[in-house]
Amino acid sequence: MSATNLAIGMDFGVQQVKVGVVYQSHVIDQAPPIPTREFDTPEELIEVMVRTVADLREKHPGVVALGLGMPGFVDYDRGIVHSMTHVSEWVSVPVRRILEDKTGLPVVVDNCANCMAIAEWRCGAARGLRDVVFVNVQTGVGGAVVANGRLIRGSRFGAGEIGQASIDWKGRRGKYGNAGALEEYLGIEKIEADALAAYAEAGQPRSAAECSLSSLITAAHRGDAVAAGIWDAAGHMLGTALANACWLLNPEAVVVGGCITRAGDLIFNPLRAHLSDQLSDPFREHLLVLPTALGAESGTVGAAALALESMRIAV
Repeated sequence: MSATNLAIGMDFGVQQVKVGVVYQSHVIDQAPPIPTREFDTPEELIEVMVRTVADLREKHPGVVALGLGMPGFVDYDRGIVHSMTHVSEWVSVPVRRILEDKTGLPVVVDNCANCMAIAEWRCGAARGLRDVVFVNVQTGVGGAVVANGRLIRGSRFGAGEIGQASIDWKGRRGKYGNAGALEEYLGIEKIEADALAAYAEAGQPRSAAECSLSSLITAAHRGDAVAAGIWDAAGHMLGTALANACWLLNPEAVVVGGCITRAGDLIFNPLRAHLSDQLSDPFREHLLVLPTALGAESGTVGAAALALESMRIAV
């Protein structure tokens, strides 16, 4: 293994930060996850990140760069996190400058969905393709776009935010006042809350634990009609947003990542069917609908790949 092509990737989630040393498409070592919400300020969390990087570099002296994937509005050129989804304290934090000063490494900061897309495009489910739409469903819904063989960031680095796209012009209000925002219907908490309401409406009240994602998957496989309906609705809602993206971009594939993929065919079958129903032949012919190949490691791998790319080191 070369000593000059290792990078550390950090994948930020609402609950935790995953940190790993990456070689090519593999996470070869991991630090214990950092619990995001245990820190009152960005500065406190950054100090723990710095110590984590130092610990990994002691074990892997060949690390030459650090990449971060963060949810929210990230200024890629300047390395500033203007806002982080579901974490209100992060406002215009110059993350790249701070971490470069404290670690001595070159640092790249990008949106976490972009990092996932880079990993899946370079060495995962979308390898070899030129036009791909990515969507990542976790606590929220993120997205990214590769068009004509390039990651599209947009004029202010906000391209690909499919979670804010409307699936109902009279629907639930998103955080920006946008009616019917997909993120108001999909994501762990939204699916679980809708399941609670659906069971109550059916006269079959369930506890919160019985409406967890894992429980809903198990129940649907056992023939529970309410649970099956939740996944069917999720597939149709995601399909509506992705159909709009397909009409706009005419991709070769859509790649779906995050917690929602644990449902497997429960969501992919209605998703594929709905996309087929909503698109004409030039848009649905040869359209691939794929789960991520790298799974939970895609964000870490992609962040590290961007960091190495910034140094013009082949991934």
